[in-house]
Amino acid sequence: MGRRKDRLNEQMKREITEILRRDVRDPRVAGVTVTAVDVTSDLWLARVYLQILGDPEERAEALEGLAAAAPFVRRQLGVLRLRRIPEVRFMEDETLASAQRIEDLLREVDLPDDPEDVEDPEEEGE
Repeated sequence: MGRRKDRLNEQMKREITEILRRDVRDPRVAGVTVTAVDVTSDLWLARVYLQILGDPEERAEALEGLAAAAPFVRRQLGVLRLRRIPEVRFMEDETLASAQRIEDLLREVDLPDDPEDVEDPEEEGE
């Protein structure tokens, strides 16, 4: 089932990307990029992960616009001819923000420039 699910997720991602680009006219949705789609195995729900540009207020507005467009997007997905078209739920993809936080934390760690400046814990015990 894994390979079939991966193909379905990719197909849904392509279709939703195209629907948002071509058919959704809400200006709040203009700066979004679909990063991934995860469809449940029973086809009841499709979680659509998005990268949304802008400040927190603009991102919140984009999510509101997407929530309003979700029923329309679901109807448009009828072209996929699945036994059931899943409910579409849009979610902000936190992956890049998490990676940025990790990079910021790593930058804050004070590492010595010279590896010889690092104390060997085995030498301390002597």
